[in-house]
Amino acid sequence: MEVAEQIKKFEEFISMHYASKLLEQVHQGHNFLVVDFQNLIQFDPDLANLLLDQPEEVMKAAEIAVAEFDLPKPIKDFKIRFQNLPETQRIMVREIRSTHIGKLIFAMGIVRQKSDVRPQVTSGRFECPSCGNVISVLQLEQKFREPSRCGCGRKGKFRLLSKELVDAQRIVLEEAMDELEGGEQPKRMDIFLKQDLVSLMTDKKTNPGTKILVSGIVKEVPITLKEGGQSIRYDLLIEANNVEAVEEDFGSLQITEEEMEAIKKIAADKEPLKKLVRSLAPTINGHDQVKEAIVFMLVGGCMKISSDGSKRRGDIHVLLIGDPGAGKSQLLKRAQLVAPKSRYVTGKGVSGAGLTAAVVRDEFLKGWALEAGALVLANHGIVMIDELDKMSKEDRSAMHEALEQQTVSISKANIQATLRCETTVLAAANPKFGRFDPYELIAKQIDLPPALINRFDLIFPIKDLPSKEKDEQMAGFILKLHQTIKEKQEVEIETPLLRKYIAYARRRCNPHLSDEAVEEMKEYYVSMRMSGQDDSGIKSIPITARQLEALVRLAEAHAKIRLSDQVLREDAKKAIELVDYCLRQVGLDKETGKIDIDRISTGITASQRNKIVVVKEIINELEKTKGKTVAIEDIIKEGELKGQSPESTEEVLEKLKRSGDIFEPKRGFITRI
Repeated sequence: MEVAEQIKKFEEFISMHYASKLLEQVHQGHNFLVVDFQNLIQFDPDLANLLLDQPEEVMKAAEIAVAEFDLPKPIKDFKIRFQNLPETQRIMVREIRSTHIGKLIFAMGIVRQKSDVRPQVTSGRFECPSCGNVISVLQLEQKFREPSRCGCGRKGKFRLLSKELVDAQRIVLEEAMDELEGGEQPKRMDIFLKQDLVSLMTDKKTNPGTKILVSGIVKEVPITLKEGGQSIRYDLLIEANNVEAVEEDFGSLQITEEEMEAIKKIAADKEPLKKLVRSLAPTINGHDQVKEAIVFMLVGGCMKISSDGSKRRGDIHVLLIGDPGAGKSQLLKRAQLVAPKSRYVTGKGVSGAGLTAAVVRDEFLKGWALEAGALVLANHGIVMIDELDKMSKEDRSAMHEALEQQTVSISKANIQATLRCETTVLAAANPKFGRFDPYELIAKQIDLPPALINRFDLIFPIKDLPSKEKDEQMAGFILKLHQTIKEKQEVEIETPLLRKYIAYARRRCNPHLSDEAVEEMKEYYVSMRMSGQDDSGIKSIPITARQLEALVRLAEAHAKIRLSDQVLREDAKKAIELVDYCLRQVGLDKETGKIDIDRISTGITASQRNKIVVVKEIINELEKTKGKTVAIEDIIKEGELKGQSPESTEEVLEKLKRSGDIFEPKRGFITRI
């Protein structure tokens, strides 16, 4: 097909389908027009096929055709962007070969790196000093080209008059994990963006972590050897023609009017929370409180920024600690499917840098660049961390700042940066010895640092204890599931609608606390604090301000589920019920029958601390009368006088020996260090 014919056909096509759209784009000051490829195929299949085979020439013809139109404003460098390419042109990054060079293809993946926007020369105008002739040179390669010779016979030393610049940017596209077979490593490809496709580092469309669909032309890039000269090998890149975001975050889901009706219908139900819980993980039996917590976590509380600039997080972090095979990973995987933006990582397969951020060499701008980790990539989304207990100590400590301050600070090489990481964390771990010991306190079996545990709003121990009734029900449920696996499961809310319901509640609702809700939470907090007081002088701390903040977030989440703009007493009651359930499961001190938050945060209960204080006092008193070395028998006798059993005194002495406060110089005697 001749070029003149191509131009003519494009003129017809645009005037037929896109005339009004073109005028609108020009009025708005945009210098591009997005064309649906399917319309072009219907209009002229030959022209569409030619576009796929020779995109550069055909796109140029389309741009010339646009210039022929009588437009209200003069346009320069107007681009035609094609979307909705046929599936035959969809090629995975790993499958791009030399035969694809110069062809129009599209690929899907996740943005891993993004460079700054920099200008690039497209053409230069040179003047010949001998005869004054002006020569234009198109800059199509990596290296800046000057004219080789002039008509008058002059070679070299031409004067540069002017050059045309366009904005250019590079992003690194990585294959999405859900499209790979097991054991395959995701491959990467450089994508070159120009003109209106470039975006700021903060722009959502091509932000690291966003899943995008890129259509463009595959091009080869010459590799320069260290010794100078050119390598026989070439690199590949895709010069983007169009970029579409496939999955951004909760705010990017499009909700139709029918779906909006369905969402309002669910919210108007008497108990919308129960409906959501039943639809969250229909293939997992029981664990209703955990499912409730996951629904609250998906919806989240409200982030508040005070007048002095300090932030209060709205994300609810949940930790599940349970026996193997209790369904923790299943819950995590299901939550990942429901959350509009999520990442799933697992203990041994993740490092501190992989969670937060890493500093890597940037080949494009020659320097260092930041590569975002899972917590940063899932900003405004959710990260599922499985096998939290298998992570190394150093890697776990990288999470502390991300969980509470919701930022990730990096100070490496010559990069000092603070990245935003408003991410919700759902973590799962096994107990200390792999399985819960029914006779030992739960808190003693949680093998995680207190500073990390403290940052989780809700902690659920998931026990797997034999019980005839429960086991029969569980076996029946699982076997029925296997039997009817190919049949469509009946759920109250389908997953796509559930995702949109959560996204809508998270994005549109911003409830504020009512006086009744404040009163309810205040009453619970004060009564719990007072319940720790004891006549015997033991002062346990049943609840701290962190739990109070968790109550507020949970109450806000419950109000969001109802799509309400106010947190009522019923929301506060639901939040109290959930927090109380968790505290009683994890923080109950069997010796005193009271809830003691220290059991989780320090591992030593108030009653144990009290015993340690008593024994230390006895050692002090005996030192004054009997000298530095004190007999253990005397300590036990004194302890009995103060109401302590010999066993508990011996236990305390063992603890003090282990912690290095005392040692045994000879059998039956101790000395303070």
